[in-house]
Amino acid sequence: MYAARWVRHGQREGDKAPIHEEERAVKFSLNRFGMASDTKCLFATDLHGQASRYDKLLAAIQDLSPAAVFLGGDLLPHALHGDLEQSEVIHCFCKLRQSMGNAYPKVFIILGNDDPRSFETCLFEYEQQGLWCHAHNRRAVLGTNPVYGYACVPPTPFRLKDWERYDVSRYCDPGCISPEEGIHTVAVEENEIKWGTIGKDLDGLAGEESLERAVFLFHCPPYDTPLDHADLEGTRFEHAPVDPHVGSIAIRRFIENRQPLLTLHGHVHESTRLTGTWKTRIGRTTCINASHDGPELAVVQFDLEAPSEAVRFLI
Repeated sequence: MYAARWVRHGQREGDKAPIHEEERAVKFSLNRFGMASDTKCLFATDLHGQASRYDKLLAAIQDLSPAAVFLGGDLLPHALHGDLEQSEVIHCFCKLRQSMGNAYPKVFIILGNDDPRSFETCLFEYEQQGLWCHAHNRRAVLGTNPVYGYACVPPTPFRLKDWERYDVSRYCDPGCISPEEGIHTVAVEENEIKWGTIGKDLDGLAGEESLERAVFLFHCPPYDTPLDHADLEGTRFEHAPVDPHVGSIAIRRFIENRQPLLTLHGHVHESTRLTGTWKTRIGRTTCINASHDGPELAVVQFDLEAPSEAVRFLI
């Protein structure tokens, strides 16, 4: 949870996100979409190396047999949580592919700000074996839909900075640590850390291509939306108020200006509990958040031909 680590207190024991009516219905009927087609997909994020969540995700993939699965970062165990080793996360998908055979879906994966970039070597290695597509800062294709991935988030209060960038300028919110002051698990040029921004990265990633059918797999949500509300209301740092909206201005502007078909987000676990909303629209773009701060795993089912009709279920 973003806020729990920020202010050193978190979700009260026993709290959980309310199950929306559509979530409750789907929870007991996972095969809502019936047989898989080339446009039926699943999205999950922020599993944080928790074995129970991986077990649930793999079972849902096997039951629903989607054409594609999107994984939105913060997938690996962290010092504060997670009971799987990094190698065991890989083994989960190797075992799933062996079990599903030709029905194994395309898997698009990015890491998140809690994941060390040093793991990227393994992502590329197993991409060569067909296990998944490491989508960060790259363009891939799913049928007639271009797929783009982007893992970075604006500066946070946390020390690991492998997937953190300045947003639209060299500004850090009160209490946050700059990318230059934190820890990197792989070597990065000093000028890249100092002057790189999410805005510049997205301009270079998308180029001039039409994004009418494009899917963007982000870890970070767009700024000032129901998807980026952290549990920071009323919090102050050294007498300065802390903005409870912790998403990216650059990602928000990018969506407004380029209008992709669908954007997928995570990072702020508690936002759905606080706002009651996991899906929103920015112009023609459907934006979805699959992070969750309860004990369940949140999974979003969607059809690329009608992404606004996506459903979210808790398992």
